[in-house]
Amino acid sequence: MSNSSSSISQFLLLAFADTRELQLLHFCLFLGIYLAALLGNGLIIITIACDHRLHTPMYFFLLNLSVIDLGCISTTVPKSMTNSLWDTRAISYTGCVAQLFFFRILISTEFCLLTVMAYDRYVAICHPLHYGTLLGSRACVHMAAAAWASGFLCAVLHTANTFSLRLCHGNALDLFFCEIPQILKLSCSDAYLREIGLIVVNCFAFGCFMYILVSYVQIFRAVLRIPSQQGWHKAFSTCLPHLAVVSLFLSTGVFAHLKPPSISSLFLDLVVALLYSVVPPAMNPLIYSMRNQELKDAMRKLIAGCF
Repeated sequence: MSNSSSSISQFLLLAFADTRELQLLHFCLFLGIYLAALLGNGLIIITIACDHRLHTPMYFFLLNLSVIDLGCISTTVPKSMTNSLWDTRAISYTGCVAQLFFFRILISTEFCLLTVMAYDRYVAICHPLHYGTLLGSRACVHMAAAAWASGFLCAVLHTANTFSLRLCHGNALDLFFCEIPQILKLSCSDAYLREIGLIVVNCFAFGCFMYILVSYVQIFRAVLRIPSQQGWHKAFSTCLPHLAVVSLFLSTGVFAHLKPPSISSLFLDLVVALLYSVVPPAMNPLIYSMRNQELKDAMRKLIAGCF
């Protein structure tokens, strides 16, 4: 094979099993997770869109997050399911580029949106009297549009840089979808270091992380000054779900991209990839609705109206 990536016509994704029975088990397991994500996120999207009481900034951003989660899991899981069902590992070069590009858009946009949601919670708790002014309808649309635009820009940057590298080590990926760290393993060492440098010096991502961190320090300081237990419960019921999602998403995503090659292993890479690409889209609807009585009541009303 030539050292140039242009000579590769397809990549080989990770196969979860070698026997037909285990391949079908993997298909059924991923199908269950995928349907759960579709149902949960779809229900949140429909509930927020149909209930005028939920037409607030917090739920507008939550609707965007559910759309992103649907896109994320739809970009990766169906191809893996199809490969298991048809006993193949192949994904075309173009398909791999497209999968990586759309996954990068969605993951980067989610990072930006989680930052915006931290700002929403910060204003709601620390500056409630200015909430309507700072987070009006136009401001919310502009912030959501900025998050999507930033995600698109990051995706273009990373996809173009990744697929411009020289690949020296075949075409087999140790993951069930096309992702930057796995493609970099096929590249020459100098190219690998160049891409890692690009990720490390991504000041915008670091700035988002620091803003989320500082926002929650201020939020918890404000919550501790609330005299009533009911006020504590209301504040934590809206903040803790977001903090849980941010913690899982950031910890696994950062670890997957910045961990040293010396501690990399097939099992570890697979577990971490599942934790930031498959688990959040399936779990986020449960996390956000579990402690949110207003959203649960709206869901019950919607479901009761359907029957």
